[in-house]
Amino acid sequence: MATIKVRNSGTEITDETAVRDFLSAQEIYYEHWDVSTIPAHLQDRFDLSDGDKETILSSLAPMIDRLASSRGYVKWDLIALSASTPGIDELLKKFEQVHTHTEDEVRAIAAGSGTFIIKGQGDTGYFDVRLAKGDVISVPEYNPHFFTLTEERQVVAVRLFVDPAGWVAHPFADPSFAAAL
Repeated sequence: MATIKVRNSGTEITDETAVRDFLSAQEIYYEHWDVSTIPAHLQDRFDLSDGDKETILSSLAPMIDRLASSRGYVKWDLIALSASTPGIDELLKKFEQVHTHTEDEVRAIAAGSGTFIIKGQGDTGYFDVRLAKGDVISVPEYNPHFFTLTEERQVVAVRLFVDPAGWVAHPFADPSFAAAL
């Protein structure tokens, strides 16, 4: 299950109900999928062929289809990042810049873990949402955020999009982010 750390207060939220309530109050969609439907030989693997990715997507199809039809997503793919990913450090630098999108940024974690750093509403400031296997999150359009890997440095995630063009980031300069570090 996801956990949250609010940067300006140091508050940590680990209780499932409290995590859901906090994210809901921030207008962030969250749910948890049963990813045991992924074939055993592909679970917790991070070096995946295109065929492996298609197999994982097919095994998650009922959950993807339900989410896509309820929230208007028209395209999805699967990303796998790990130490063996060519240029991983440069790729993470690209991700690790506060930005926004003109649509929700959706991730469903199929293996490994990752963290979204999200600008909260009002006085909340930035907070970290650490996602584990099965966690699904949708950061609303125009909400400043970024995604990075945890110390585990490996993740497999389904990405869902409204726009068939896929992931397009718009840089967001925010002096309050530097203060939150």
